[in-house]
Amino acid sequence: MQDTSYFVHSSAVIDAGASIGAGSKVWHFTHIMSSSAIGENCIIGQNVFIDRKVKIGNGVKIQNNVSVYQGVTLEDDVFLGPSMVFTNVINPRSFIERKTEFRPTLVCRGATIGANATILCGIEVGEYALIGAGAVVTRTVPPFALITGNPGKRTGWVSKAGITLEFNDKGEAYCPESGEKYQLAGEAVIHVLPSPGQKG
Repeated sequence: MQDTSYFVHSSAVIDAGASIGAGSKVWHFTHIMSSSAIGENCIIGQNVFIDRKVKIGNGVKIQNNVSVYQGVTLEDDVFLGPSMVFTNVINPRSFIERKTEFRPTLVCRGATIGANATILCGIEVGEYALIGAGAVVTRTVPPFALITGNPGKRTGWVSKAGITLEFNDKGEAYCPESGEKYQLAGEAVIHVLPSPGQKG
């Protein structure tokens, strides 16, 4: 008998041994393979493939036509845009078996990967980073970075709310939506918790 704590569309295929958390929804024509683990309150869109041993945190949203291959880990609150692409082998050949050479990819808490973006294997996408639509990411991305283009380059910084940050001459910025403070430190951004009385 199906676990009713989560929803699975009748056209989806859930292999024995897959784990799906309470409150999650799995939509049309999706295939979730054995030994994968999906957290609570996730939304798995239409025509999504989730490979064996993939780990997905809570509150993750995966839009239509995305394949999450073995070696990829998604932390809590990650957003994957429609038709974005992961890889897991750096030099694939159809005539050479390289399943023992998968390179792990980690997408950290709160990060967003835009529609049609490509993430090469073996890298980390930092917390709350935002990868623009169509970007090709070939190297590790720092937290709060805005990455655009091909090859992907950092073109700015964003807040937890996904709003572009404008830093003053002291290297300070405030998210116009939440009021939270951020500090620029060289090639990194530090999130400073809001002080009493600040919006957030």
